[in-house]
Amino acid sequence: MGLSTSHLIIVLLIVLVLFGAGKIPQIMKDLAKGVKAFKDGMKDEDK
Repeated sequence: MGLSTSHLIIVLLIVLVLFGAGKIPQIMKDLAKGVKAFKDGMKDEDK
């Protein structure tokens, strides 16, 4: 049930077709901000 390299390439191509190459950096930036906010929230919860 694992993903092979060919599966990952196909998924990447589909994402490029759906979103276009120009939007990918913005999506990654927003995703990174979300992950950072989640981590910061988990740190605040521990204190």
